[in-house]
Amino acid sequence: MSLWSRILAALERLAPGERLVTLFDRLRGPPERSVAFTIAVIALGAKMAKADGRVTRDEVAAFREVFTIRPTEMENAARVFDLARTDVAGFEEYAARIKAMFADDSDTLRDLMEGLFHIAMADGEYHPAEDDFLARVADIFNVPDREFRSLRARFAGTEPDCYEVLGVTPDTPMEDIRTAWRIAVRESHPDRLMARGLPEEAVKMAEKRLVAVNRAWENIQAGTA
Repeated sequence: MSLWSRILAALERLAPGERLVTLFDRLRGPPERSVAFTIAVIALGAKMAKADGRVTRDEVAAFREVFTIRPTEMENAARVFDLARTDVAGFEEYAARIKAMFADDSDTLRDLMEGLFHIAMADGEYHPAEDDFLARVADIFNVPDREFRSLRARFAGTEPDCYEVLGVTPDTPMEDIRTAWRIAVRESHPDRLMARGLPEEAVKMAEKRLVAVNRAWENIQAGTA
């Protein structure tokens, strides 16, 4: 059964009038991780798409960049998006339920934040309202401020700060910077993400992260950061 078929099956378990947010109380077992991750990114992305007061084609199209969605499966993805967008529940309730769902996996919550940053930048602009939205979600997820700044540096900076990408400062000893780089490389390895049961799309995002952290380390080494 494909990922999107499993997502459809999860949606069909909703009772008439039941809100999408209730799914996050059910999708907690390892077999459901990829379904839960995908629904979480789309649902919070739908909430964020309204943060700057509009939903653009670019923001909607960003889901097709983050997720491999076949034309025959677009209806299911659109259904998740619309259920979240029209739900009276605020994004903070969604974030809190998602946090509880992945309570034992802070790495996955960071991966989810990465997907949201990708969607936020789909229209080429990082709106202040989107920054407020993402900062609040990161706070609910207990993502350290250092990691949040690292994500923002990679996605929203015209010229990413190499030190922030690695979560360090120019005053950090070089050996400690090397250690931060090695940890970032290890956490970005595709095998590590697949072992956590995340979808292929999360692995692709990690590959892009790996490129960014390696470039940051190379620039710091070369003294060009």
